[in-house]
Amino acid sequence: MATRTDAPTRREQILKEAARLFAERGFHGVGVDEIGAAVGISGPGLYRHFPGKDAMLAELLVGISGQLLTGAKQRLKEVDGAAPEVVLDSLIEGHIDFALDDRPLITLHDRELDRLRDSDRKLVRQLQRQYVELWVGVVRALYADLSEPAARSAVHSVFGLLNSTPHLARSGSLPGRATTAALLHRMARGAFAAAGSA
Repeated sequence: MATRTDAPTRREQILKEAARLFAERGFHGVGVDEIGAAVGISGPGLYRHFPGKDAMLAELLVGISGQLLTGAKQRLKEVDGAAPEVVLDSLIEGHIDFALDDRPLITLHDRELDRLRDSDRKLVRQLQRQYVELWVGVVRALYADLSEPAARSAVHSVFGLLNSTPHLARSGSLPGRATTAALLHRMARGAFAAAGSA
C-alpha cells in the first residue's frame, strides 16, 4: 500500500514474507525458521525484530487497518472541497490499491483475526469502524436519500467485493493491474449507485 520508493527495511521484509507465508499455509503452518529463511536470516534472528509470530501477526493486522484509515484521511484532505463523486472515487482507488497490492493481508485477516490477543483484535475493530464511518459520510454526501444504516451496509458490501481479490484467481493470472483496477472501480461505483437509487 505504501508508495515509497526506498528499499524496505529488514522488519518490513520480515512482515511481508510472514504475511505471504501465513496466507498460504496458515499461522500455525509456518515456523520462524521458514520466515527467517525467506528473508535470508536464521529463525532465531527474527527475535531481534519481533518477540514471536504472535507479534508479527498483530503488527500485520493492526498495521494494515491503521494504514487504511490513515490513507483514507489523507485522501479526504487531498480532495477537500471536491465534488462528492471525486471524493468517493478517491476512496475507492485507495481501497483498490490495497486489495490488489496486499492480497495476502486480506486472506490473513479473514483466517487469523481471531488469533490476536483481545486488545489487538479490539484495536483492529476500532480502526475498521473508523474507516467505515469515513466512507459512510462520503457515500451519504453523494446519495443524500440513503439512510445511515443503508449506507453502512453498502460500504460493507463494496468492501466484500473489493476484498474478494485473493479469490479471483491465482496470483499473476488476473488481467493486467490497470484493467482489474478499472473493473473493480466500475463495480464499486455501480454498487453504490444501485444502493442510492433503491
